[in-house]
Amino acid sequence: MRRLIDFLLLRLLRSRIGIALGIALLVLGVIGAARLVAGPTDPSAGLSNRPPDPITTVHPTTGNDGAISTTTTPSPSTRSGQPGPDVIAARFAAAWLGRPGQATTDWHDALRPLSTSGLTEKLAGADPISVPADAVVGDVTLRPRGATFVEATIPLDDGQLRLELLAPDGRWLVDAVDWSRYE
Repeated sequence: MRRLIDFLLLRLLRSRIGIALGIALLVLGVIGAARLVAGPTDPSAGLSNRPPDPITTVHPTTGNDGAISTTTTPSPSTRSGQPGPDVIAARFAAAWLGRPGQATTDWHDALRPLSTSGLTEKLAGADPISVPADAVVGDVTLRPRGATFVEATIPLDDGQLRLELLAPDGRWLVDAVDWSRYE
């Protein structure tokens, strides 16, 4: 027994392993004592649970101080001598529908001057045969989103064509095309 105590005190506790074991026992002792003092824990409490009410940093009766506080959308602006977004949308719809027997290159050439470069690239692999409608059956409806951004909807014989038009320099060009079939 004396040899075991001598081994523990003189050799093991003075080595690196002995010091690491001593520190580990000290840390575990502090954690255990803290848990005993704190009492039982609530299993539903913790970081993974959401708060019962929304977290607000502003009193609910304070006015709106958002960056966009205007209630009216600015009307679209067009450079003088350039057609408006409604005209460009109507021209694009007519070019998009194409003509019977129209060659793919002619169809792309008709769309190019009415489209942004991004849309022209997206339509590069498209074929006019894949257009799901044949004729425009109503007027262009514009929904201004800003001075240089407009959404246009055009009723077609088999659905509705939605276009997004941009005019960063006052010249309107179609930037996105979306099609939805009537149900």
